[in-house]
Parts: sequence; structure tokens; C-alpha cells
Amino acid sequence: MPARAKSILIWIGVIFLLYAVVRNPGKAADVARSIWDFIYAAFAGFAQFFSNLAS
Repeated sequence: MPARAKSILIWIGVIFLLYAVVRNPGKAADVARSIWDFIYAAFAGFAQFFSNLAS
């Protein structure tokens, strides 16, 4: 992908995220919390797996 096209797509994504946050901040916060909870649960699962593997 050309650098110019990649830059334009990134800016479109940033503008969309800003619009979504300004338009409905409560819903945006819920989405961000859900993403964070998913990432945290994934790392906790890996930690549990390696802990069980080591013992």
C-alpha cells in the first residue's frame, strides 16, 4: 500500500474515532472498556496457562 494512501486511511480512522467519542461518549467508553477487558482476560488466560504448565 502506498504511503500516501496509508496516511489517508489512518487520518480517516482517527477522525471517525473522534466523531464517535464526541457524538456518544458513554457508548465509546463502554466499547473501550470492553476492549480492555478482552485484552486483560487474554493475558490472564496466558498467565494461568503458563502457571499451570510450570507446576
